[in-house]
Amino acid sequence: MFRLDGRTALVTGASQGIGETIAARLAAQGARVVLAARSEEKLVALAARIREAGGEALTLRLDLAQGGEIADRLKELPAEWAEIDILVNNAGITADGLLARMSLEQWQSVIDVNLTGTFVVTREVSRGMLRRRRGRIVTISSVVGLMGNAGQANYAAAKAGLIGFTKSVARELASRGITANVVAPGFVETAMTDTLPEATRAAMLEDIALRRFGAAEEIAAAVVYLASEEAGYVTGQVLNVSGGLYI
Repeated sequence: MFRLDGRTALVTGASQGIGETIAARLAAQGARVVLAARSEEKLVALAARIREAGGEALTLRLDLAQGGEIADRLKELPAEWAEIDILVNNAGITADGLLARMSLEQWQSVIDVNLTGTFVVTREVSRGMLRRRRGRIVTISSVVGLMGNAGQANYAAAKAGLIGFTKSVARELASRGITANVVAPGFVETAMTDTLPEATRAAMLEDIALRRFGAAEEIAAAVVYLASEEAGYVTGQVLNVSGGLYI
């Protein structure tokens, strides 16, 4: 179940964190994975681990902040890797600050990467999907895009924008056998959450119905499902994987 043999996937932001785990999980399910991120050094290490486990991986240096260069970078893919069946839009940045102090640069940098960069990658990759009349697009948003969060007006706006964008794409591409869905994670265990003071962690956990942080593997599992043939009748949906942080 949920096998992805014979499929080629492209994962943005694959160099670390949730993106790294998603890429490894897709490869474990049989997909060939194009690992895309700004840091090619980290991608090389991940590609080596995937190959050691019997999978196939290729690295691609891709900076979503440089929207005008994205199409050219994608054209650099070898022909045997260029037909992308599964696109996972995971790359994103934060530049937090309260509204009164947030600079235009903080606002624009987050919008440029998280929203505009995703638009450009999706536009370019979906053209091939349209020709082949099949494809899966899975975009990583956040529960912050559903509920908001103080100090993250830029991030919340971008993540909410991804939801509206995905629903529109789902309507446009459905007739060609292409699905587009969103995974909205809540708090996930990372190196950052590990260093939080115990009082801060306790306060955050109080807001989560399951009283624990999520694991990157749980986000990856949701992505694998939406990328699979078993999810062929699911499109335009937001899968909230937050442990009940947002209900």
